[in-house]
Amino acid sequence: MKVKKYISGFIEDLSGLFFPRICFACGEVLLNHEEVICGLCLYQLPRTNFHRTPDNSVSRLFWGRVNVYRATAFFIFSKGSKFQRLMHLLKYQGKKEIGYFMGRVFGADLKDSADYSNIDVVIPVPLHSGKQKKRGYNQSEIIAEGIAFSLQVPVNTESLFRKINNETQTSKTKFERWTNVREIFALRNEVQLENKHILLIDDVVTTGSTLESCVETLMKIRNITISVAALAAA
Repeated sequence: MKVKKYISGFIEDLSGLFFPRICFACGEVLLNHEEVICGLCLYQLPRTNFHRTPDNSVSRLFWGRVNVYRATAFFIFSKGSKFQRLMHLLKYQGKKEIGYFMGRVFGADLKDSADYSNIDVVIPVPLHSGKQKKRGYNQSEIIAEGIAFSLQVPVNTESLFRKINNETQTSKTKFERWTNVREIFALRNEVQLENKHILLIDDVVTTGSTLESCVETLMKIRNITISVAALAAA
């Protein structure tokens, strides 16, 4: 067994010499105990700590619009930042490990919060089936899987689905974003979510229009409690 362990370690060291693991945020070589993002970059990413403050700017997006129990975002999104680079790699270059890793870190923080420690199930904002087939995955689902791992709860990707393949929200005004996502989601097997506290997950929240449309649809379910969490707030 010691020989096998030695050989395995030698091969790992040799692989690291020629194919070093690098931080997706800064490009520096990762230390042995680090994964995906180096400790320094993870520390420097601007966190909101909104999950510790119910009255925060993400929560206010939904006030007077839909009944959301709690709402939060983990990081602050700004153009030209390391976080924007990470999101680009996740969404458009297939680096799914970024979403899962950051979801795990986010979920660990949420688990320490009384408001999010009693979540029953995690639901990602769904992509249209055609768009997901073209991209190959849903980045919000990857993030949700990481969060669910830390919270030790299941992920539900079946009950809420996108029935209309709407236009991208990029470059739209707040009103245009709201009208663009009206009634584009639907439910199936919703009995699975009755009497549950669900956590709805998105990658980046801007105006909250997409999340609001999801919440409006989910509110049709009997005795449901809905909280919202985005990996970042723009």
